[in-house]
Amino acid sequence: MPIYLWKARTRQGTIKKGELEAANDEAVLSQLRAQMLMPVTVKKKPKDISEYLPFLRPGITTKDLVIFTRQFATMIDAGLPLVQCLQILGDQQENPTFKLVIQEVRADVEQGSTFAEALAKHEKPFDSLYTNLVHAGEVGGILDTILNRLAVYLEKADALARKVKGAMVYPGTVLVVAVGVVVLMLVKIIPTFEKMFADFGGELPGPTKMVVAMSHWMQDWLVVSMVGIAITVFSYLRARKVSLRFRRATDALYLKVPVFGSLLRKVAVARFSRTLGTMIASGVPILDGLDIVAKTAGNVVVEEALNDVKAAISEGKTIAEPLAETDVFPGMVVQMIAVGEETGAMESMLSKIADFYDDEVDAAVDALTAMLEPAMMVVLGGTVGGLLIAMYLPIFKIAETIG
Repeated sequence: MPIYLWKARTRQGTIKKGELEAANDEAVLSQLRAQMLMPVTVKKKPKDISEYLPFLRPGITTKDLVIFTRQFATMIDAGLPLVQCLQILGDQQENPTFKLVIQEVRADVEQGSTFAEALAKHEKPFDSLYTNLVHAGEVGGILDTILNRLAVYLEKADALARKVKGAMVYPGTVLVVAVGVVVLMLVKIIPTFEKMFADFGGELPGPTKMVVAMSHWMQDWLVVSMVGIAITVFSYLRARKVSLRFRRATDALYLKVPVFGSLLRKVAVARFSRTLGTMIASGVPILDGLDIVAKTAGNVVVEEALNDVKAAISEGKTIAEPLAETDVFPGMVVQMIAVGEETGAMESMLSKIADFYDDEVDAAVDALTAMLEPAMMVVLGGTVGGLLIAMYLPIFKIAETIG
C-alpha cells in the first residue's frame, strides 16, 4: 500500500505531521478524523530514487538486524501482538531497504502466514538459521526468549567476523600502499632520474640499470598488467562461484596456509560451536541444526565434514565419533563434545567451546598483527629504499668523478 504524508490541526490548534500507510487518501482522512485531528493536507509520499535503482539502496547490516531482534523480543515479552510489533518497527526503521522488508513481512503475516514463513521469503537479512530458530520459538511459545538468544548470537558472530577482517585490513592496506608507491616511482620518478643520467653520460651501475629496465617495462605494460590483474581476480571469484571442485581445492588450501590457516580453523570451530549450541538450546533437532550449521560454515571442506557427521548421526552414531574422523576439528573439541553428550549438557559444552575459541581467535589476531607489522615495514622500507639507493649510485659516481 502507498504511504501518505499528512498535516493536521489538533483541537488546541497546533499543527501535527506524520506518515500513514493506506489504500487511498480517503482512508487517510478517515484515520485522522478518528484521532480527532482536522486534516490540512494529505498527499502521497514521493518515491525515493533507490526504489527505481535498487543498487543504490543501502544494505542491511548486522547492527540493523540485532537492534530489530532485540526490540522485537522486548515488544513480544510486553504482550504486544505480532502485527503491531512489525508495524511499529517498520515505521521507526531508518534503513529504507530494511523498512521495505519489514513491511512485506508484516503484510504476509496479516494474510495468514506464520512469522517464520514470512521471514523465509527474505533470505538476505533472515537466513535459514534465523528462520528456523524463529519457527522453533513460535512452536514452543518462547519467541521472545529465542529472539533474545538470536540477538546475542548475532552480536558474537559479528564480533568474530570483525576480528578476522581486522586482521586482514592492516597487511592488505600496507601491501596496496607499497605497490602504489613502487608503481609511482617506476612510472614517474625513475624516468626523471634516467633523463638526468643520460645528460651526464657514462656507464650506469648494475642496480641502476636493473631499476631503469623495470621502469621501462612498467611504462610499457602498466595498463596491460592492471587489466591482467583485474581479469585474474574476476576469474578467481567466478571460478569459486561456479565450480565446487575449485572452491573445495582453494578452501582446503586456505586451511593449510601457515598462520592464516590456523586462524581460519579456529574461526570455523568457534562458529560451529556457537551456532549449533544456540540451535540446540532453542529446541531445534540436532540433524536440522547440523544441516544449517553446514550451510553457514563458509568453507566447503568444513561443510562437507559436517554433512558427513550428519549422515553418520542419522545412522545411529554419536556426534563425537564422526567429528573425530573429519580431521577438521581439534581433539579437545571432540572430547568436550563427547563429555557433553554423555552428561546431557551439550549446549553448555558447545557454549564453552565457542567462548574458548573466541579467545583463541583474539590471541591469534593479536599475534598475527604483531608479527606482520615489522615484516610489512621491512618489506616496504626495503623495496622503496632499494629503489632510492639504485638511483643515487650514479650520483655518487658522478660526484666522485668531479672530485
